[in-house]
Amino acid sequence: MWIDTHCHLDAAEFGADDLVERERARALGVGLCVYPAVERANFAAVRELAHRTGDAYALGIHPLFVPRAGPEDLQALAAELERRVDDPRLVAVGEIGLDFFVPELCTPAMRERQWQCYREQLRLAQRHGLPVILHVRRSADWLLKGLREAAARGRPVAGGIAHAFNGSAQQAQALLALGFKLGFGGAATFDSARQLRQTWVSLPPEALVLETDAPDMPPYWCYVNAALRAAGQPQGRNSPAELPRIGAELAGLRGLSATALAELTTANALAALPRLAALRPAAARAVALAPADQPAAGWCPSSAASNTEAS
Repeated sequence: MWIDTHCHLDAAEFGADDLVERERARALGVGLCVYPAVERANFAAVRELAHRTGDAYALGIHPLFVPRAGPEDLQALAAELERRVDDPRLVAVGEIGLDFFVPELCTPAMRERQWQCYREQLRLAQRHGLPVILHVRRSADWLLKGLREAAARGRPVAGGIAHAFNGSAQQAQALLALGFKLGFGGAATFDSARQLRQTWVSLPPEALVLETDAPDMPPYWCYVNAALRAAGQPQGRNSPAELPRIGAELAGLRGLSATALAELTTANALAALPRLAALRPAAARAVALAPADQPAAGWCPSSAASNTEAS
């Protein structure tokens, strides 16, 4: 059984296809998906979707949404966590973190605003004993600083997952020392992603979890390059149904079978997000009972790109 530890199946790109895509994924062996919230407006959406599909969710404010979030949004998050803390499908606070890549988020004022929002959400995670799902984009050192400061204030944050990790070996080791797992997905399927693939291969087995970040972060077979996009072809839509193929591609890089990697990353996901363990037996039964004759995939043409393209 596979676990997609980061999937935005509630995104507008899926429209009415969300349940169809989830059933396709289940038929291919994806037993559980984790749906992180990104802003106050989709707290209810991820919770309702997780209950409808037998999956899990997280609640938080994504750094890309910090510019339009105010104190009332953090208050709403605090209230929603208080209200849902006993929901077994609530497994983390997330997606939270820092984004120092998008230019509009890198002004001194916006960096400070992100920082304060991140620190407050770490406090909420500490209050409820929940792990966190981190957005890490050119910000790993600052995220680590926040985690260390949180530990100095009280009990440490209960680990979690550094989503779409693409940092240095030193940053990876620091996150692992704080109880985190590192998320990998479609970006590592490209031959051109040499540093990322080397990181994937060199990390200890207990560090690794898999994710799609669907509908984003497409693997090479869903990716449409810049020339084709300029000609009017839309970007391929990633899906949790792509996780088993992503897993098979990445398993080969480590000299593992797909089955072995599924077992390894499932165990790691359960360690990172402990509440998933109670959901696993029903998820495994659902995978076993899922009909094989699922509808065709969403728009993800296998001929869209070679695995060397990433422009």
